Amino acid sequence: MQFDHDNMTGVRLTVDLVNLRGDGGWTGDRVAEVLRGHEIRRIELDGGVVRDLGVWSDVLRAPFHTTTVGDRCEAVNRLLAEGTAGIYLTAHDDWRPHLHFTPESESLLGRVKAVTAGGLAIFTTEAEGGRLGSCAREGCSRVFADTSRGGRQSYCSSRCANTDAVRRHRRS
Repeated sequence: MQFDHDNMTGVRLTVDLVNLRGDGGWTGDRVAEVLRGHEIRRIELDGGVVRDLGVWSDVLRAPFHTTTVGDRCEAVNRLLAEGTAGIYLTAHDDWRPHLHFTPESESLLGRVKAVTAGGLAIFTTEAEGGRLGSCAREGCSRVFADTSRGGRQSYCSSRCANTDAVRRHRRS
């Protein structure tokens, strides 16, 4: 399966926000860095927005912990219901046409909710309901969107995979 990596802003932003929240490094500066890294415009952060984005990031974790396609679809549908305000096609800033899930006039929180919920929906559709997961290494709470050719990713990183392999080897 091939993914259009240029069209994955929403799911990649989701993974980065969920992992930032889970790693315990949730500060306004770190959140702003993640948002800028995903080309989110008009970043107006205050303590309330940082807190609300943290709450949303906790909610975004749900689809990564599902075990069936039906459960994943239900989890993403709940995010879409809460996070989107209307889908439309745009080609702003000389970018190729792409979907927006809320008006550009929406608040930062509203725009992040929309791009993450919409991005998860698009990725879940393209991945046929799979390829979202949480790291298999005991003690790691990171999540991932598997864009590998084989689609068998079980760990958030090669570091976690290697750490777990060493642990299993030492047990045997």
